[in-house]
Amino acid sequence: MNLRRIIIHTFFYSLYFFHKITGTGAFGRREAEYIQAPIQTDGNPLKAALLKHHVKQYHEASCSVATVVSVVNALREKRGDNFVPVSQMDILEKVRTGNWKERMSEKGDNGKRGLPLPLLGEIVKGSLDAYGIGYKAVETVEAPKKSGQTEKVLKELRNRLLDFETKGGCLIVAHFDQGAFLRTLNIPHISPVGGFDITNGDVTILDVDQQQERPYKITFETFCKGLFSNYHHVLKPFGFKGGGYVFVKLTG
Repeated sequence: MNLRRIIIHTFFYSLYFFHKITGTGAFGRREAEYIQAPIQTDGNPLKAALLKHHVKQYHEASCSVATVVSVVNALREKRGDNFVPVSQMDILEKVRTGNWKERMSEKGDNGKRGLPLPLLGEIVKGSLDAYGIGYKAVETVEAPKKSGQTEKVLKELRNRLLDFETKGGCLIVAHFDQGAFLRTLNIPHISPVGGFDITNGDVTILDVDQQQERPYKITFETFCKGLFSNYHHVLKPFGFKGGGYVFVKLTG
């Protein structure tokens, strides 16, 4: 680990302990609720496939790889393909968009590791194209730039979550501040959404972090807080300006 990475990790660990001592951040909100019982898919084949093909990231910066390979395998399953699931190493070799493989290396791509939101959107699209998976649209959604846009963006997000839950007509890949959801570091993280409770609005996250042994539920408010986070300015030189999500509208 180089000196710059050590300094950044030290900063975020210091922030974590500050939140823990002061009862702020995730320590000041309702905790994420880990889901112990099997998740009910209610005849939704996309939800079932996402659960079946969920995998964990293979190192600290590879959450994008675990997330995208889970999505690709789930969509191929939903399509009814007779296929061998793609591995994380397979997809890095096949999808060359954005120097993805290089960004997952120890040294990174010119020192840059992980995927900022705009690049995640490009790689999701590139992965779907590489494996011949049809879609109507792939859209990258950032935090609203004007306060007057917030209500519209949140309403659209809720409708998309409802579409995913009830029809399986789309999916959402979240790019979020993990420390807004869990009592952990406030760093960018990527995972697929695995469910939406249409009664109370809770959102299920299929977290690819190896330390998260179970999926968990968070409130819609907390989901939006972590999703539309402006990441700390120390990460901006690496391209991480803020969170959001990648929305995939499916065909059929």
